[in-house]
Order: sequence, then structure tokens, then C-alpha cells
Amino acid sequence: MSRAEIVRAYLRAIESRGDSLAFFTEDAVQEEFPNALAPAGARRTLEDLKSAAARGQDVLTSETYEIVNLLEAGDIVAAEVLWRGVLAVPLRSLKPGDAMKARFAVFFEFQGDRIRRQRNYDCFEPF
Repeated sequence: MSRAEIVRAYLRAIESRGDSLAFFTEDAVQEEFPNALAPAGARRTLEDLKSAAARGQDVLTSETYEIVNLLEAGDIVAAEVLWRGVLAVPLRSLKPGDAMKARFAVFFEFQGDRIRRQRNYDCFEPF
């Protein structure tokens, strides 16, 4: 399986609420650069990602990842993604059942067939 195919499978695992963390190395780091939901950005280890995944399931009833562009070069995969999430709880001006949208640029660095580093540049539509 190519690394681009692994990224596709990873995003499908998130959508289906499957085991998306199995795609990471034990020493993986995910960085989220400042955005509307995380103004200071965030840096997460695999343990932090486990906690964030559990919290996310309480906030969203569903989410989808539509890949707009996907590029693979050596150990790097870059993805341009249109994300949609349906809220389970109120958030700012949105109420449960409302959808949020964002465009993400995500860069994945691989070690073998696992993600070692993920960098997210998230651009949320106004809400």
C-alpha cells in the first residue's frame, strides 16, 4: 500500500470512528497550527491524540474528509482536504445538528508505513 493510500485509509478510519491511532508510530507528534478553534495551536503526542479523539466523539455526531489534492514525495504526503463536521453540542453561534466546514492542508511524515509526524493548517469557515 502506498503512503497516499495509507492517508486515505487513515481519514476513512476517522470518519467511521475506527482505530485511526493505529496509523501512528509510538513516538508520533501531531502539530495543529493556530486556527479558529485552537488560537494558540497545539502539539500532541500519541497519548494526547487518544484523549482528543475521545473528546471529539462527544462534540461531533459525524465528520467527513473529502480529499481535494493528494501528493506523495518520498516519506511525505501532503493533502488538501475539505472537512465537514456535524455538531452534537452547541459551539459559538452553532447549535447541535449544524455543520461546520473547513479546508485543511495536512502534511504527513512517514516512518515505514506509519505516520510519525502530522502538521495541520486548518482554515475554518466563519461560525
